[in-house]
Amino acid sequence: MKAAKIKVLIVDDSAVVRQTLSEVLESDSQITVIGTAMDPLFAIKKIQEERPDVIISDVEMPRMDGLSFLKQIMSDQHPIPVVICSSKTETGSENALKALEYGAVDIIQKPKLGTKVFLEESKVRICDAVKAAYQARIRPLPAHVVTAAVQPKLTADVILPKPEPMSGNLETTEKVIVVGASTGGTEALREFLEVLPVDAPGIVIVQHMPEHFTAAFAKRLDGLCKISVKEAEDNDTVLRGRALIAPGNKHTLLKRAGARYFVEVKDGPLVCRHRPSVDVLFRSAARYAGKNAVAVIMTGMGDDGSRGMKELHDVGAYTIAQDESTCVVFGMPNEAIKAGAVDVVLPLQHIAREVLQKAY
Repeated sequence: MKAAKIKVLIVDDSAVVRQTLSEVLESDSQITVIGTAMDPLFAIKKIQEERPDVIISDVEMPRMDGLSFLKQIMSDQHPIPVVICSSKTETGSENALKALEYGAVDIIQKPKLGTKVFLEESKVRICDAVKAAYQARIRPLPAHVVTAAVQPKLTADVILPKPEPMSGNLETTEKVIVVGASTGGTEALREFLEVLPVDAPGIVIVQHMPEHFTAAFAKRLDGLCKISVKEAEDNDTVLRGRALIAPGNKHTLLKRAGARYFVEVKDGPLVCRHRPSVDVLFRSAARYAGKNAVAVIMTGMGDDGSRGMKELHDVGAYTIAQDESTCVVFGMPNEAIKAGAVDVVLPLQHIAREVLQKAY
């Protein structure tokens, strides 16, 4: 029996964007576009006629803005997954932060110029975002919020060849925490980091995000958490009481000089179709921290992080996966579990406590 296609509704006031997105999505055999709308009010009528599985929506539109539309969709008892595709999410804008807060599954940043070409070139990214949204576990907003050809899938070998771990990690016994997340990870990371004490061991995080967005994300978390949070810069020291978030479109590796942990931020090809890649961070942690690392893999689509976590597990690091019931998408943790890379599987609300017990 033929599998049903993912039904998508496109909401954008640009006819060119609606047409181009339709062509991009229809080129994927697993996706069908059931309709387009020039603004949210037309979209609401179309949803009443036929319910889509996923909505792709712009932010700036006539009659109702995209954030109000998103909030309305996510306030329903049975919300529909939404992917935001907008030029108004540039440089980690407030619009993008609000979209994630209101429950958007993913954000695709359109350029202000050359949008048609960008959408055509971003076929894999856009189709993957729709598929991730389709698999996402969507929950209604809490009451307080309401009031082209596939590129080769490269491994971490292209950034950091798999070496033997440093002998015995003799220079330091200082613990370090490494975390990987993707779809649904922005809120999962907030919940995790908010409860950490000011003297928590140093943390390095890869969250799949667009370029320029991670700085604003880090700044937002820095204002919410006891620990400091910043976008990683090359050669930043990994310190107690601080979390470093890999910048969008850059790989981030953990390194060590004597007893000092620091990060290397570098260019390179996509790994597991991502840059930054969790596998790259985890492999570097296996090499330079070994058994002194505590690794966490959180919600996300795909398998980025599973190989790196297995390498960490094999050198004696303690490894934790977020459980299915609290994941938006269980893909990444599930792949790590299937790889035999995970010591313990925990709901999100218990992960911080477990990390602290193992890292002190």
